[in-house]
Order: sequence, then C-alpha cells, then structure tokens
Amino acid sequence: MAQAPALNTPWDWTGIIGTGQSLSVGEQGRPVRSTTQPYHNLKLSTGDLNWPVDPEDTNLALVPLIEPIGRQAPRYPSSWPENISGETPHSAMANELTALVMASSGRDYVTVHSAVGENGQGMKFLKKNAIVVGTNGHSYEGALIETKAITRLAKAAGKTYGVGAITLTHGESDAGNMSYEEQLHQLWSDYNTDLPAITGQSQKILMILSQQNSVNDSAPSTQAEWKAGVDHPDEMVCSGPKYQYPYAEGIHLTALGYQELGEKYAQVYYQRVILGNNWQPLEPLGVERNGTVLTVHFHVPAGPLVWDTELQTPHGTNDTWKAGKGFEVISASGTKITITSAEIAGDSVVITCAEDPGAGARVGYAMKAEPAAPGQKRGPMMATPYRGTFRWGLLRDSDAFEGSVTKKVQPNYCVAFELRAE
Repeated sequence: MAQAPALNTPWDWTGIIGTGQSLSVGEQGRPVRSTTQPYHNLKLSTGDLNWPVDPEDTNLALVPLIEPIGRQAPRYPSSWPENISGETPHSAMANELTALVMASSGRDYVTVHSAVGENGQGMKFLKKNAIVVGTNGHSYEGALIETKAITRLAKAAGKTYGVGAITLTHGESDAGNMSYEEQLHQLWSDYNTDLPAITGQSQKILMILSQQNSVNDSAPSTQAEWKAGVDHPDEMVCSGPKYQYPYAEGIHLTALGYQELGEKYAQVYYQRVILGNNWQPLEPLGVERNGTVLTVHFHVPAGPLVWDTELQTPHGTNDTWKAGKGFEVISASGTKITITSAEIAGDSVVITCAEDPGAGARVGYAMKAEPAAPGQKRGPMMATPYRGTFRWGLLRDSDAFEGSVTKKVQPNYCVAFELRAE
C-alpha cells in the first residue's frame, strides 16, 4: 500500500489573503457560480460595518465561504470592506485545496479567505502605508484588520490559525512600472513582518502571483510577475499566465475563468506549501543563438511539451511571426525578424528565422499583441466558444491536473517573457 505523503498543515485554519486590482475582486465575474460551500471553508463577514473597522467589533463573524466573498462595491473606485464585483478566485481555491488534501490523506483542510484588492488601483494603493486618496489605499490595513479579527475568532473557537499565502492578481495599472518587481518583493516582505506579528506564526508566507496579459506590449509588470519567482524562489512563485482562461472582454475573466484561476492557485499552494515541492511554472531557462536558429530551453513541470490545439493561432494576421506559435524575435536594433518555424525538441523549442537575428537579439513569447487585420480594430483573440485576451501563445506542458470544481484539465501554459539570446 502506498504511503500517504507527509503534509505541512500546521494549523486548524489556514488564512489566504488575496490582493490586487479588478481581477482580484471578480470584475465581470457575474453571475457568481460558487453559491454553496461543500466543505468547511470560511470567510469573515463584516456585516454593515464601515471603514475603519475595529477588529474587536463583536459584529464580525466567520461564515461559510461562498461568492461573493465580501460586500458588493457600491461604486467605482471602492475599497475594503465594500470592494467585491463578482466571483473571485477564492472559493474555487479553497474548495480545490480541501479536495486535494482529502484525496491524499482523508483529512479535512479548512482555509479562511480574505479579499482586500482595489479595483483599478496600482501598487501605490496596495502597499503598506499607502497614501489614502478618497476611498482608496485601505487594502494593506484591511488585510491586517481581517487577520486580527480572524485570529481572535479562531482562538475563541479553540482553533489554531496562521496565514499560508498571499495571492496577488494584479499588474494592469502597473504595466509600465519599471520598479514593479522590487515593489512586489517589498509587499511580500512587509506582509511577512506584519502578519506573523499578529498570528504568532513562524512559517514563512508564500506569495503566489499570476501574469497579466492584457495591457501593454512588453509590459514590465508581466515580466516582473514571472521574474519575481525566479529571483526570490523561496518567497514568491508565479502560477503562470492568464491568457488560457475565458475572458469577458479581453481584460477581465468570466466567473468560470476566475474559478479556473483559483484552482491553479490551489494546485501551486498544495505543491509548494503543503507538500513542500519546489514547483515552478513552465518557464524559460535560457536562449542560445546559432546563426538563424534560436533554441529556448525550458523548465517543464509535467512533460512532454506540446502545442495547444484549441487556442487561435497567435499573430495570425502577421506573416512575420505567424509561424512562431506565440514566439517573437526582435534584433538588437529593434527590427522584427521573420520566424519560419518553431518546433519542440524535448524540453526546448527550436526557432528558425528567415535571417540571422544577430548578437543581442531578444526572444519574446506572448508579449506582443495581435496586429489588427486591414480595416479592423485590434481585439482579443476569438475562437468559438473561446474568448480570450490580447497576448498569448500555444506552448504548454502535459499536466493532467483537473480542477475538482470546474472539472477542467489545467496543463501549465508557458509564462510570457522576453530574454536576450546568448
């Protein structure tokens, strides 16, 4: 008989804090889908309390986690405790985590979720000691208030409690922010100082990020959301891109899309925190140039690499990169180099160009938007019944992970990136 894996489950209740902007609070995710709680996962009810909320207020209570996770935003802009637009990733993440732990050990696993994002707002409103402008700038303090209240309520219920992860669903407002990775790590550092001071925990809190693929070509925030996990592998991890999910209008996910994202967050958390595995996304390790041939080497979570057959062809109206399946090659001088083929070779992709791109060439993937066809506006990719976003690619692995909530199989799609060829 196979021995059950050793699970890192140090608390009766584990906190998950979600921050970010519109996608973190479920913009366009209506009608909500997670309307019942099949397990024992929880959220904090703030009743009709207004900002600032006293974490000792006896009107605060823990209730079953369903969507919407919090109170509806009355207007735009908004902030916690009235900041939710629709289905968030939280219920699907919680329920997937419970299903994974129960399947491996037969034990229950309870998470308590908080959503403190602010629709449309950049890092300057999410960080510690944010300058308050109107209603915005309450996110960080809101997370601390929720954590204080949940810690108190857990103790009263005779339960142990600690925060396991912060999910950051963000980056559109900071698409051009060249300091974004540094600010991401500072946010991680601040949370890892202030939250343990409340809960008394010693376990480090993982930050799980996902890439934004809708705003700006070669967006620094998109690159940073991947690179943060490369540069700080014990503290942060990128769950992958979001271009593979269904979108409402190219920028925000549908309710189903948010559930799929939540399941992916759960898979990453289960691997990294509960099992203690060094999970990383499908990501590039480096690029080699040999004349007209560029070889990109990858870390592959679950081989083999394959080309997706359901998504529309990236750059389908652009003869320069149409054969690249999402890859983009630009010379050091900024000239777009025609790709004649892109082929998988083991854990690598071999890109053949029509000409030598030269020293200093950059290989990109899912970083440039689809050009508009003659007489048309540029828009999100369309492939019935799929509606997607503006930047995407076809490279994925063969992970057979299937979400217990959506019943959708979720292989790992390659992160969007740009790298210099060596």
